[in-house]
Amino acid sequence: MSSNLYIPKTCKHCGNAFTARTTVTKYCGNSCAKKAYKARKRKEKIQSTLNADMKQKNEVIEVQNTNAVNNKDFLSVTEASQLIGVSRWTIQRMIQQGRLKAVPFGRKRIVARWQIENLFN
Repeated sequence: MSSNLYIPKTCKHCGNAFTARTTVTKYCGNSCAKKAYKARKRKEKIQSTLNADMKQKNEVIEVQNTNAVNNKDFLSVTEASQLIGVSRWTIQRMIQQGRLKAVPFGRKRIVARWQIENLFN
């Protein structure tokens, strides 16, 4: 069953005018559709590579942050969890159980570094 529609459109790839028989047609022919597909896939590959590079940069920044944590005498709950290598919630539980003492500092809780070191002694 063929359509009786004749819609004047412009090809999204090459920009030439053509007559479409359906409302969803974007390209003037099969060759333009294939070229547009290849261009779209090429852009997706480039974007995925850029995202991977950004993840690597973020990992490098996190490694530098852990080095900054090693020099502090007082740590936030998040920094303490990074130092030990456990989740924030584990540190919170230890505070609630009384195994660690934390001092409220504004909206944060601060843990002394020596208390974390005493956990392992």
